[in-house]
Amino acid sequence: MILVLRALGVGDLATGVPALRGLRRAFPGEELALAAPGWLAPLVELTGAVDRLVPVDDLTPRVWTLAPPRLAVNVHGRGPQSHRLLAAARPGRLLAFGCAAAGFRDGPEWTFEEHEVARWCRLVGWSGISADPGDLRLRVPAGRDVPVGATVVHPGAKAPERRWPPGRFAEVARALAADGHRVVVTGSAGERGIAAAVARLAGLGADAVLAGRTDLADLAALVAHARFVVCGDTGVGHLATAYEIPSVVLFGPLPPRLWGPPPDRRSHVPLWPGPGGASDPVLLRISAVDVLAAADSALAAATERERAR
Repeated sequence: MILVLRALGVGDLATGVPALRGLRRAFPGEELALAAPGWLAPLVELTGAVDRLVPVDDLTPRVWTLAPPRLAVNVHGRGPQSHRLLAAARPGRLLAFGCAAAGFRDGPEWTFEEHEVARWCRLVGWSGISADPGDLRLRVPAGRDVPVGATVVHPGAKAPERRWPPGRFAEVARALAADGHRVVVTGSAGERGIAAAVARLAGLGADAVLAGRTDLADLAALVAHARFVVCGDTGVGHLATAYEIPSVVLFGPLPPRLWGPPPDRRSHVPLWPGPGGASDPVLLRISAVDVLAAADSALAAATERERAR
């Protein structure tokens, strides 16, 4: 068995897909188990690379109930907690970044200024396992009753510093709706209030608010069948990249070179006005006009791509 640790969220899982696929190809006859939060199960299935999900919500020390794996791979972090967690599974071998604090030196050096996708591809590549950073595609969930061809506006984000003001999202939603887009506003159940405010300010009906009404598989299907996506630096942006749906993603404080879409995909436009500080929040320097101009660029690039096919 191959055990892989990635106990994080939607975007984290999406950026780890190329490394997971590389491992799947390298060990076709082995069971590949992914240690990740249980709520990610619908998305894990869509990778097509994982045989079993082992629910792990954080790096709290645990007693593993599975048989010692042939190989454990840390695509969670640089250690030491994640290294120690995997070492407790008694693997035949640990593949991870070098970490002196964990007493583990048999791995490549961690690099801070590195895109998340490239980082994990480099890790497995260090062991001779080939992984394609562009291999980000996810399967489309079947049998989901979601709008087709909708424009998804996702105003929420876990971290406050990654949230663009609802009023500006509403400006964008109103302009897109006036231009003929069928706009829906998504989010978690806890973000339903923000989503409702965006819809109200944009002049959209209550039926446009899908926040709290979709599970993870529904959300993936909605994005897979969408016309366009606009969001902050969240998992929804990574879903848009995975399904090649034109998108504008607002970045701050982290720059898109670390978490953004591949730079060669012109239908995915990241917006980041540069570094900021406590008195200069990066996202507040992005206007609705900026986002709408980027939307025009993303949609035009998508049209050009389709014509070229």
